[in-house]
Amino acid sequence: MESVASLHAIERVVLLLLVLVAGFAVMAHRIKVPYPIMLVLAGLSLSFIPHMPRIPLDPNFVFVIFLPPLLYSSAWTVSWRDFRNNLLIISMLAVGLVGFTVWGVAEFSDRFVSALDWKAGFLLGAVLSTTDAIAATSIAKSLGLPRRIVDILEGESLLNDATGLLALEIGLRLLERGDLPSAGEGTLRLIYLIVGGLAIGLVIGIIVATFEHYIDNGPVEMVLSLVVPYAAYLAGEEAKASGVLAVVAAGLYLSRQSARIFSPSVRIQILGAWEAMTFVLNGIVFIMIGLQMPYVLAGIKGGFHFLTLVEYGAIFSITLIVLRIIWVTPAIKFSNFMQRLRHLQAKEEKITGPETFVIGWTGMRGVIALAAAVSVPETINGVEFSQRNLIVFLTFSVILVTLVLQGLTLPSIIRALGLSGEEGMEPEERYARELSIREAIAYLEKERSENDDAYEHAYNDLIDRYEHRLADVSDEEEDPGVSKAEVYHCLRRATLGAAQVERRTVIWLRDQGKISDDVLRKIERELDFEETKIQG
Repeated sequence: MESVASLHAIERVVLLLLVLVAGFAVMAHRIKVPYPIMLVLAGLSLSFIPHMPRIPLDPNFVFVIFLPPLLYSSAWTVSWRDFRNNLLIISMLAVGLVGFTVWGVAEFSDRFVSALDWKAGFLLGAVLSTTDAIAATSIAKSLGLPRRIVDILEGESLLNDATGLLALEIGLRLLERGDLPSAGEGTLRLIYLIVGGLAIGLVIGIIVATFEHYIDNGPVEMVLSLVVPYAAYLAGEEAKASGVLAVVAAGLYLSRQSARIFSPSVRIQILGAWEAMTFVLNGIVFIMIGLQMPYVLAGIKGGFHFLTLVEYGAIFSITLIVLRIIWVTPAIKFSNFMQRLRHLQAKEEKITGPETFVIGWTGMRGVIALAAAVSVPETINGVEFSQRNLIVFLTFSVILVTLVLQGLTLPSIIRALGLSGEEGMEPEERYARELSIREAIAYLEKERSENDDAYEHAYNDLIDRYEHRLADVSDEEEDPGVSKAEVYHCLRRATLGAAQVERRTVIWLRDQGKISDDVLRKIERELDFEETKIQG
């Protein structure tokens, strides 16, 4: 009976979380506040209500259950071309900034906070070094930031989870053994983490893509797509490499191949299911962050006045923000310089001063930082680690300040700096649409010339529709036409053929690097619906 009661309790908690996520997400949409901020604040407010169900944050639960699908979903939406083009600055943020943050927090703790020594400060810096992929990019996208800034923020937050968790591993070793690994040992470990993780993820991606060619069943492929992130993460961790990078590599590879391995109807089903699932998982994660406040405060035992804790939280939050801005400015200048060297003939667009400031300002922390803090052991070498609870509190404070303060001020900063996105089609999207439609019209005209005159009206009607679409994207003019039973079947075949020509054209443009994966996915979604409608 006890097990049944505990099961019912879990059901009530899950149901409560889902209702809260849905309700507060609707409210966030209504008042135009990014939903991660609203959910964290809602969780924080609810945590003080008496008799609220106890929902502690289990780090293993976060790393094993939540992290793989959320990372996979984020990697799936990244454009490989843009990721590759921005790899230098992404690496400087995901690796260099993590190291700079760890060192900066350790030095600051040792010099200015009597409750933390250099070793505990190093561990705190490792915990705080990772930015949150979902928080920053969901806020940035909703505000219409330039696509390049969003690409850099996404790429950084995908990769710095691996380097941040390595820093955490080193910080725990420092406390347990009293020494840091040598430069050579640390470098070898980092290389193994990166290369091993990427290789494992790539192998899993290739195997899955090979199987996908022989499957065309939505539910089966949905299950397979759900297995991939967990398989990649567990395989990476089992090999003592980076499970995070294994998931990222598998996600990037399969996203790149998805235009070829999924049928239109399957792609529609999978993307719809994943969109709903990632929203639910993100929502639960953010609301659980807010709900942790009573447990965080309860963990602080004696010796600290509440105002002192608040002061520490504010000081460390400011320190993190300042450290990021200090690193980002020269890193982007160096990246711009290297870009100019690499593209001496082409006029490569550099990252501007206002864009640099926004990248520096969007270093929001999230659930990975909190899970890392909670995972710090309560005893080290059999002795109570008295600074653990302070580390958890400071991490929680930094998450609140960076997520809420930076998230809420970002819209004003973006508008003030003139970086708000404009409505309408981007040049790349317009180019892809125009070229693919022209190719489809050429295909239809060739088909019309090879068929009997009885079908001419059908082709004219179809060509007319395409010419209207062409006029819409290229400011050209139009023409008219019309169709019966056999003619209808001919029309369907021709429409399907034209849509497939469009698809081949945009995939070719993506493969040639002329358009991004984002543009491909946008047009591909429309073609998926078109083909699904034609095929019934």
